[in-house]
Amino acid sequence: MNVSDALDVLKKEGYKYTGKREMMIQLFADEDRYISAKEVLEHMQKDYPGLSFDTIYRNLSLFQELTILEETELEGEKRYRITCQTHSHHHHLICLTCGRTEHFHTCPVSEEAIAKQFPAFQVEGHKFEVYGTCESCSLQKEAGT
Repeated sequence: MNVSDALDVLKKEGYKYTGKREMMIQLFADEDRYISAKEVLEHMQKDYPGLSFDTIYRNLSLFQELTILEETELEGEKRYRITCQTHSHHHHLICLTCGRTEHFHTCPVSEEAIAKQFPAFQVEGHKFEVYGTCESCSLQKEAGT
């Protein structure tokens, strides 16, 4: 999803366009990683010094509800990223050091196997994340930086 698409979703769903919302969405569009509410607040306080965590959390919750953002939990903290632009079925590799994500299109979950073992269970979807260290962070660790 890009900024324009996200703002269109807000408008279509009857939510007010604000500079703060656009700035938040732009931040996520510029990052290829999951980021925390604290990082969002720190980034936005340069332009909006009185901004509160409540405002950040309300908008993060709204953006997730409208599928503008995806959520995961890393180290006990919720983190967010802009919804992937690819509509093909995929999962994520997530770097625990920098939070960057990569898509992988091999799916380890067989919905047919689930249906065979649990025939009454109706699968609505699934999410699979693999956590580790990306190449860049591994190289930095090896170099001792």
